[in-house]
Amino acid sequence: MNILILGSGGRESAFAWKISQSILCSNLFIAPGNAGTGAYGKNIALNTTDFKGIKEFVLKNTINLVLVGPEEPLVKGIHDFFLADEELKNVAVIGPKKDGAQLEGSKDFSKIFMEKYHVPTAASQTFTKETLKQGLTYLKHHPMPVVLKADGLAAGKGVLICNDMAQAQHELTLMLAEAKFGAASEKVVIEEFLTGIELSVFVVTDGKDYVILPSAKDYKRIGEADTGLNTGGMGSVSPVPFADEAFIKKVEDTIVIPTIDGLKEEKINYKGFIFIGLMNKDGDPKVIEYNCRMGDPETESVLPRIESDFVALLKAVADGNIKSYQLKVSDKTAASVMLVSAGYPGEYIKGKSITGLENIKESMVFHAGTDLENGIVKTNAGRVLAVTTLQNNLFDALQQATADAGRVYYDGATFRKDIGFDLL
Repeated sequence: MNILILGSGGRESAFAWKISQSILCSNLFIAPGNAGTGAYGKNIALNTTDFKGIKEFVLKNTINLVLVGPEEPLVKGIHDFFLADEELKNVAVIGPKKDGAQLEGSKDFSKIFMEKYHVPTAASQTFTKETLKQGLTYLKHHPMPVVLKADGLAAGKGVLICNDMAQAQHELTLMLAEAKFGAASEKVVIEEFLTGIELSVFVVTDGKDYVILPSAKDYKRIGEADTGLNTGGMGSVSPVPFADEAFIKKVEDTIVIPTIDGLKEEKINYKGFIFIGLMNKDGDPKVIEYNCRMGDPETESVLPRIESDFVALLKAVADGNIKSYQLKVSDKTAASVMLVSAGYPGEYIKGKSITGLENIKESMVFHAGTDLENGIVKTNAGRVLAVTTLQNNLFDALQQATADAGRVYYDGATFRKDIGFDLL
């Protein structure tokens, strides 16, 4: 099979690494890719939302399967674009159509969906510019802290946790009346703040049946001991020690099955990944959010644990034959530590030369935000590299990944040295 991966982050690097190992993959392309993905396939200078350019490339290179990494092209309807085109309709696309991508693209849609199909989640209410006054009144009687979520995609910045009413009312006004997040905050979901331990469960479905992939826990805060600003993710571990067989069975029965059944009931033919962000409160899981793709940096910890052929899984999704796929998962532990640019998640400088990658022997390095300039690997984003290791136990995995992250150098390199230590 000729396969095209869309995306340029750590998730897509992990996809490329895994797919390149499959005997089912003849040629692999990554658009646009990064300085690391070129080791597994050929990077193509194409934007993930340039549907016309993607079409030309797919036809010219006889692409059989397109794996969509990030959410934006899915929410903008890349799968629908393929299905509506006579020349593209038989090319398999892994990722939901626009209707299914609403699970991530609209927080309001996902809350209505969860309520309708009895998926446990935080209590919430949605407000618009026209109902701002009612929203402000609603906050007066809401226990603090409270969560405000922009309805649409806001590049990972549209979720605010407010600790007091004055802050919550101020932020709600900014979001609705002053379009703090642009069109993304034309609607705002006010949501109960859930307490407990977060984790992620990943499901892949062919629209009828599903496979549950390994669980993972990621770390969002920039500072150690979970302090400071939220980021796109500073590291992850898989599996999650408390997510034992009994807990995952509870997730399957109360969340996964109602979600898959709900999609069928809504006549949404969903082919792809569903990322379920969960809060574990005393053994009871509640959904924080759905994403319509794999997580980052969780993918970097999940994929190294999958021992069965990943392309066979993607093909089973495309063929509607996932029921016959046998998932084989390593019982080892994966840990990923993310190196980021100085200043991230605020302002940061790109173009810093990276050295020391050759010093890493016991871990894998998945490039997340890098570029090649005259043969030199340079930083090109806030999150730069994910250092991932697979070891016999959690302690060894954390120790190895953290030590190896310290072997890489670029000006301003920053990483957390406590990823996963809360689970020991």
